[in-house]
Amino acid sequence: MAKLTLDLLRQAMAEMGAKGGKRSLVTMSPEERSARAKKASLAAAKKRTEKRLEREGKTARKMPKKSPARAR
Repeated sequence: MAKLTLDLLRQAMAEMGAKGGKRSLVTMSPEERSARAKKASLAAAKKRTEKRLEREGKTARKMPKKSPARAR
């Protein structure tokens, strides 16, 4: 019974995921979609870098956080 439930859950989640991009096109502004894509891209790059450094036996450098531009 657990296998059947897990399979149904996977199928339902796959169907919901297939609607995500189309739905965000309708509900989000171009700026919001761009920000979302940039955030995902940066997260993926960070993960790739961590994996590479782990493979090479190195540790990641801590990058200073950028401070927001001050208004004058």
